[in-house]
Amino acid sequence: MHGITTSVAEVTNVSKHGFWLLLGDEELLVPFDQFPWFKQATVEQLTTVEWPTPDHLYWPQLDVDLSVSSIRRPQDFPLVSQH
Repeated sequence: MHGITTSVAEVTNVSKHGFWLLLGDEELLVPFDQFPWFKQATVEQLTTVEWPTPDHLYWPQLDVDLSVSSIRRPQDFPLVSQH
């Protein structure tokens, strides 16, 4: 029996404006003004991220699920940027 294969997501940098997320060969900025639930997170909480499918990210310590598409094109997901 084979286990479930997941890709590796890595947080490469955290600043007061957001954090950079490396997904394979693509690096994406996750700005806190568009994704405010990450603003008060610790570095450990931010860096504990799972990438179970190509368009799904999960931060278990924060109980946050995100579509990769919402990071690439936040304007297509207006509920993400509302406070």
